[in-house]
Amino acid sequence: MTIALPNKAELDTAVAIVYAAMPPTPQYSWPLLNEALGTEVWVKHENHTPTGAFKVRGGLVYIHELVQRSPEVKGVISATRGNHGQSVGFAVRRHGLQATIVVPKHNSKEKNAAMRALGVHLIEHGEEFQDSRVHAAQLAVSQGLHMIPSMHRDLVRGVATYWVELLNAQPDLDVIFVPIGQGSGICGAVAARNALGLSTKIIGVVSAHALSYKLSFEAKRKLESPVTAQIADGMACRVPDDESLAIILRYVDQVVAVTDDEVSAAMKLYYVATHNLAEGAGAAPLAAAMQMKQQLKGQKVGLPLCGGNVDHDQFARILSAC
Repeated sequence: MTIALPNKAELDTAVAIVYAAMPPTPQYSWPLLNEALGTEVWVKHENHTPTGAFKVRGGLVYIHELVQRSPEVKGVISATRGNHGQSVGFAVRRHGLQATIVVPKHNSKEKNAAMRALGVHLIEHGEEFQDSRVHAAQLAVSQGLHMIPSMHRDLVRGVATYWVELLNAQPDLDVIFVPIGQGSGICGAVAARNALGLSTKIIGVVSAHALSYKLSFEAKRKLESPVTAQIADGMACRVPDDESLAIILRYVDQVVAVTDDEVSAAMKLYYVATHNLAEGAGAAPLAAAMQMKQQLKGQKVGLPLCGGNVDHDQFARILSAC
């Protein structure tokens, strides 16, 4: 079953919820990036949100709506590689709730620290995200906590607000590139484009080391794929979400894959050209655009720098190696 995408009125109410907690983020066209890609590029700076990533918008809307319909809820739980957990932690503080977040072992130490700083009760379990999600669901039952999914209509409504900002500011974008993790980000892009009545082409981006969504897109059915991604951990998805996959199959124009090396090069390019930090998934759209540079000539391109939460040690290695 496919979730119904939010309409313009529902996105407007989501915008009001988000803006009660944070301002809109900027979009800039950077000369050195334009030069590198050989065309006009607009970067949406979701690395400038209060948590350094776009997911905070989804958390704000989800928790706001949860409290309205279920005021008896005292605690929530979810699984994440980092940015979703920060989003939940940031949002629940505004409503006096407690959040438990399950992350895989060997997760980003800096993302873990950021979640704990927001008051999150952090549990490390499993070797990959899917293991963490199963454990979180079990704890939700045993501890009486509300389980927040990785994909939900209210998360999409919240995430879509950044696409509303970008597409209102630059309505003549020919194409936008969107990284795919569990799918809320790209579904938000679809929702905003459709609600605004635009014809902007949407290209999904996955890691070449986590191909489940690309393989599923090409086969037109759900396929699992092993995960070996080291850099773009936000796209380390082994099993596609049914609802987001249905939306991707219906509305997304293309799905491309980028390697860890291409992502690393894009992270360095962002720093050199704009002096902005990009985590792996945050730089993946730029990596895909660089891969498709020849096809993009003469087109106006939108890129979300959707997260800047990269570990210091990892970024230092990338700057010195690329």
